[in-house]
Amino acid sequence: VSTEVREIVTAYIEKYSVEHLFETPNLHALDDALAPHGLRSCFMAEYFLPDLSALRPLPCKYDLQLLEPANFKELYLPQWSNALSDKRPHLDVLGVGAYDGDKLIGFAGCSADCDTMWQIGIDVAKEAEGRGVASKLVRMMKEEVIRRGKMPFYGTSESHTVSQTVGLKAGFVPAWAELTTRRIPVS
Repeated sequence: VSTEVREIVTAYIEKYSVEHLFETPNLHALDDALAPHGLRSCFMAEYFLPDLSALRPLPCKYDLQLLEPANFKELYLPQWSNALSDKRPHLDVLGVGAYDGDKLIGFAGCSADCDTMWQIGIDVAKEAEGRGVASKLVRMMKEEVIRRGKMPFYGTSESHTVSQTVGLKAGFVPAWAELTTRRIPVS
């Protein structure tokens, strides 16, 4: 939290119980308090850490291939934009693809968001949705990151229940939530 609004945010957190911080009408009260500073709530996300007691591969009928950054060049496409970031490709360090024959139908990518924690992102082709590909890829990525001595984490928007289910099936548990703000014109 920036020092500019630390007192406002502290008062907000102390006023409402944790399970109600990111819901309306409470968020409206936060927005009202932030407005004089030219801020408004913007994105909300939930982050997951691995359940270390759930380290076991999930069976998959597709060919799963571990990929290194040299293999990503051709994958910076809109359909893989949750797994890889063309805005910060230098952070993309690891990937795993699910192939149906020669066709890539799912891709989990991992970005080195800091020295010790790597974030996992996932994309699945429309024709492969609902087949469990996402959770299998995310689980495989999680276990590979741990083998490499890093802590994997998984994030999704507060409202994306399908993605939250992927994280849970892949052996992650909810760990923290985040709310970002954006600048608005001050009246």
